[in-house]
Amino acid sequence: MSENNHLFSSNLKMWLAIFILAISTFTIVTAELAPIGLLTPMAESLNQSESMIGLTVTLYAWIGAISALLSSIFLGNVSKKRLLLGLIFILLVSNVLSALASSYTLLLAARVIGALSHGAFWAMIGALAMSLVPARQLGLATSIVFAGVSAASVFGVPLANFIGSQWTWQSAFWLISLLSVLSLVGILCLVPSVKANSELGVSALKQVITDPLLLKIYAATFIAITAHFTAFTFIEPYLQTSDSVSNTMIAMMLFTFGCAGLLGNFITGAFIDKYLKRLIAVAIVAIACVLVTLGIGAQALTQTAIVLLISVWGLATSSVFVGFQTWVLKTAQHRAFPASAVYVSIFNAAIGSGALLGAWLVSQFSFSVLMICSGVAIACSLVLLALAATNAVRVETLPEGESV
Repeated sequence: MSENNHLFSSNLKMWLAIFILAISTFTIVTAELAPIGLLTPMAESLNQSESMIGLTVTLYAWIGAISALLSSIFLGNVSKKRLLLGLIFILLVSNVLSALASSYTLLLAARVIGALSHGAFWAMIGALAMSLVPARQLGLATSIVFAGVSAASVFGVPLANFIGSQWTWQSAFWLISLLSVLSLVGILCLVPSVKANSELGVSALKQVITDPLLLKIYAATFIAITAHFTAFTFIEPYLQTSDSVSNTMIAMMLFTFGCAGLLGNFITGAFIDKYLKRLIAVAIVAIACVLVTLGIGAQALTQTAIVLLISVWGLATSSVFVGFQTWVLKTAQHRAFPASAVYVSIFNAAIGSGALLGAWLVSQFSFSVLMICSGVAIACSLVLLALAATNAVRVETLPEGESV
């Protein structure tokens, strides 16, 4: 009986640690993407254009991409728990400074500080999650941890929008600061001191970036995430231009997007180990169809139709985010840390590229063109997805000792 109690206690501690990691991922991604839901109030308050506020997302993402790569080379031997606590503390400082920023320059400085912790956080979080659970539960654990990503991408943004519309945009960053404190306390109390079992350093990084299968997954990820964020960065002003959408409904639509995303994460977690590649493919097709429809029918769509389309978008986004990350971890195995670092760099570069491309498309054309181009682009990632899936089958069926 005591052995069963001990086993239950160990499992409970393990999943509580995974849960607090999910809260941490929610916090750090919400901090990154908060300006997306606050473009209009931030632009008005700081006397900047919406495109300039969108560029704060770009800067944050690109600095995060660089810090992810550097962390896998120089921070690999630091205690993972200690490193995680330090990174969340830096995030806290960044959010407090953002809330206090009275000019665009000060806001940029605060965002740079946060971006430095962002990349390092994502480089090690996947390897840390792998070290906390048995191999047979990796898919479930990854889904829970990266539920924070999905929740932040599709729920944190509407939350920031709601707070910004009800009070001030600074209030949203104060709330993210409180979430940072919660993450700090939770990690301190619940996450054990573990050593992630992963190859480190420049040589491990070289192995990752020359792996044919990982390269295809990375390329598909870059195209899909760039296309998604090209559209998603400007979802709030897009809704503002629709004649059928009232201003009071925008926050509710973004909230619906978030709820659909969380549901999508549960669905992904249930099927990801058996149908990983199919889930990603179906999700990409769904997003492509939604974006093209939003672009073509920008003024013709009813409010109900837009809600349904946004719900499908949010549902599918979770499978894309969690799916690609899990695929990388399963493929990399003992190279999880450097493989995650490269993935994070590509993911963040894609976010930055998407925000930048979206800003250019909006300045030169219209929101309709923005949506259509994004839909076509994300559909193109299916080609690389198919090549990666074929490559994966070849690797799995090779005789022992052979390589591609």
